[in-house]
Amino acid sequence: MLIDCDVHPQLRKDESLVEYVPEMFRDRFVEGGTGLAGSYPAPNKGRRVDSIPDDGNPSGSDPALFERQLLGDAGVDYAIHLCDVGGSAIDPDLDGAIKRGMNNWMASKWLGEYNRHGRYRGALNVSMASPELAVREIEDWAGHPNFVQLLGNPKVNLPFGHRHYHPIWEAAARHNMPFSIHKASVGLPALLTPAGYCSYYPEIHSVAEPTVYVAHLMSFICEGVFDKYPNFKVVFVEGGFGWVAPLIWRLEKMWDAVRIEFPHIKRRPSDYLYENVRFTTQPIEEPERRRDLNTLLDMIDAERILMFATDYPHWDYDDPQRVLTRLADGARERIAYRNAAELYKFPVIEPTKH
Repeated sequence: MLIDCDVHPQLRKDESLVEYVPEMFRDRFVEGGTGLAGSYPAPNKGRRVDSIPDDGNPSGSDPALFERQLLGDAGVDYAIHLCDVGGSAIDPDLDGAIKRGMNNWMASKWLGEYNRHGRYRGALNVSMASPELAVREIEDWAGHPNFVQLLGNPKVNLPFGHRHYHPIWEAAARHNMPFSIHKASVGLPALLTPAGYCSYYPEIHSVAEPTVYVAHLMSFICEGVFDKYPNFKVVFVEGGFGWVAPLIWRLEKMWDAVRIEFPHIKRRPSDYLYENVRFTTQPIEEPERRRDLNTLLDMIDAERILMFATDYPHWDYDDPQRVLTRLADGARERIAYRNAAELYKFPVIEPTKH
């Protein structure tokens, strides 16, 4: 089996998100599609060239091509759709309305009309600008069979462990919905790094983006979120995983040296990592020597915390036939599907024994 934890459907040219946004906000909504908007253009505008439909619509907008390339060619059994249209950084109500529109569209199209095979699941967009609106969105959609996790923009003014966000984590834990963090590059403020703005796309894509993930992971652990909500799970999507081991080593060293400075946590940082946090593989670290990748995987006990992802239909799509064969035999099965199946409660088809 193969579970893909990061795919991105898009609106067609003849579709408008406005019709899915609550009516009172429609006149204020500015169409922007679901693509990146910023000053760091990715190769091929972020698209896998052969994923562009013949009719000129955006990559990821044609359900037949999407299904053929992902479920057919790549052999994916289940795919989790993450689609963020952006939002408003200054008006929480408008931001919440845009998130509601995206969720309505996802439920209607990719988790409804295009999901006749039952192999698509989705991430519910929630507004990080207003915990109240985020909780309302969770409560309104809780129990929907195809929304299996939440999705929030990580470019915020407070790290996610802060008590400001705790109402969201309480609702997520109560409804058993993991919270996924996916890189966001919508608008200039979202491209700011701790040291200012980068000049080129490779800087933000390869190096700067994971620094945001580092800040949030430390905050989740050190602010005691996982003690307060023990069954709450977090998924870091499309941010790599090579940085995880050094971070946890440093936190563990601090835990041993100045434990009094960790007032909110009761266990070692690594305990929370393995019980409450997961990471997706794409973009996978690719050292020239294959053994170095296996060493990196061993360092983080990858078979416990990694889940496979292609990032279809983006330009840096990871082909499962290439990526999975590079993994050690002992870790391949768990990364390919078992970790995700356990987290999202997918049915697992066991191989026939001869």
